[in-house]
Amino acid sequence: MAATGSSLPLPVLAEGWSAEKDFKPVGSLSPPTQRNIEPVGPHFLAYARRKRHGRTFSEDERIQAQKNVRKVEDDDSNDISEPEDQLMLRRDAKDWKGQDHYAVLGLSKYRYRATEAQIKRAHRKKVLRHHPDKKAAAGSEEDDSFFKCIQKATEVLLDPIKRRQFDSIDPAADVPPPSKKQASKPGAFFKLWNPVFESEGRFSKTQPVPRLGADKSTKEDVELFYNFWYNFDSWRSFEYQDEDVPDDNENRDQKRHVERKNNNARKKKKTEDTARLRQLVDECLAGDERIKKFRKAERAGKDRKRIEREAAEKQAVEDARKAKEDEEKLRLEKIEAEKAKAAEGKKAKEAAKNAAKKNKRVLKASVKDSNYLRPTGESPGGKQMDDTLAEVDVLIGKIDNEELATFAKKLGDGGDISAVWKAEVARLVEAGKSKEGELKFLGQTA
Repeated sequence: MAATGSSLPLPVLAEGWSAEKDFKPVGSLSPPTQRNIEPVGPHFLAYARRKRHGRTFSEDERIQAQKNVRKVEDDDSNDISEPEDQLMLRRDAKDWKGQDHYAVLGLSKYRYRATEAQIKRAHRKKVLRHHPDKKAAAGSEEDDSFFKCIQKATEVLLDPIKRRQFDSIDPAADVPPPSKKQASKPGAFFKLWNPVFESEGRFSKTQPVPRLGADKSTKEDVELFYNFWYNFDSWRSFEYQDEDVPDDNENRDQKRHVERKNNNARKKKKTEDTARLRQLVDECLAGDERIKKFRKAERAGKDRKRIEREAAEKQAVEDARKAKEDEEKLRLEKIEAEKAKAAEGKKAKEAAKNAAKKNKRVLKASVKDSNYLRPTGESPGGKQMDDTLAEVDVLIGKIDNEELATFAKKLGDGGDISAVWKAEVARLVEAGKSKEGELKFLGQTA
């Protein structure tokens, strides 16, 4: 953004203003104090270094700057410290697609992890070493073919699109999967398979990529890892291996033919790479002891649940059988109790009936024995006897068995039978169970 500015005039002083007469201080400075200041940290080290070597400030700064320059140059040299292959130095620049761009710049150990700054430093060092003018001045008869390889490698690696295309087919960055025998050795599975997936993970559109983990990883982490790789979303492409398309406009049919051929070749290679990665994940999954452990635990859990379910079903059947037996037992007991109760009721009823018959006989016998309740010496007639016994039946019909038993007991206790009969008749009249004069023979006094 461009800087903008504005010119504002200073405020105009009042007319006749002067510092000698118009300046008014609002404060005062404190008196000076002398203090000793000691250097600390890096300043102390610089002070000690100057004292030790007897240097001035400017001398020490110049010497330290030279050391820093040499250190930076040494660090730059470390980026391209790998030896240069003589065959690579004699490469034909026209075959630039077949060259290893990272190896040309001395960045083989970094490859797709190399930063832009490292690529630029490596290019600078390589150019200084292999520039045609420098070699010509040194009397070398080598051509500039490798210098062109350096320029092409730098062009590819500093272009994000071209670099991604080259990284897609860079075989030197791939880590081959271990064999089943190698991965089955103690402690070798994670050590050998982790670098494989780390290398393959560079093609993932989703970052960061889940790691394979370790022997004690949780089931959730392991499932997350395999789900990620079985649904791997790759940006890998194979344009770098395309056949060159003619640039001339004269043969358009040939150009379209080459483009279709390249497009079909890319799709085929993409399909093959997807199948290769799928097979790689299958091989890792087959040898992963954690999966076997999780499946074993899952089967054990299912077996435990099945056993618990069968036990619960068996217990439910047993409980239902027992409940049915208890219900049947209660039903039979109830029937037996009802039968016993009915028998007891029948027995009690028979007993009450017999007692009532006995009491009735007592009542009738008491009337007969007491001369049908007639005065002493008076002989009742046949009709009078029938009427008296008829009234006894009427009285018996007006009282219940309990009253009948009580009345029979009173008659059996002795005493004046006529008075007892009279009192019972009076009680029935008073209770409203009999009308006045209805039981005239039983209610009279002998």
